[in-house]
Amino acid sequence: MEAYERAWNSNDPAEIGALFADDARYLTAPFDEPRAGREAIVAGWLEDRDEPGDFAFEWQPLLETPELTVVTGTTTYVAPPRVYSNLWLIRFGPDGRCREFVEWYMLQPAAG
Repeated sequence: MEAYERAWNSNDPAEIGALFADDARYLTAPFDEPRAGREAIVAGWLEDRDEPGDFAFEWQPLLETPELTVVTGTTTYVAPPRVYSNLWLIRFGPDGRCREFVEWYMLQPAAG
């Protein structure tokens, strides 16, 4: 998760790519077409990137095994102000790199 957060904040293609296996799949929603392969994942990440300082992320593991980690989190964006609840399913290969990443994110109602 620390490496993911570094990549999220840097938007450095090498840091992003180092997280994923060559044939990894990244789903930005559970039923969307996945980004398939490291190059497509890096390109999609950079296309949809968040800028450093525009967000804060808090997380905690819900489940951890050598092959699967489930993470819950909260992403708070500065402008426009909004907060998302996150659920991530991360499947790992034998080398520890991500083979499949599936994210759910739900916009929290505005406080008010």
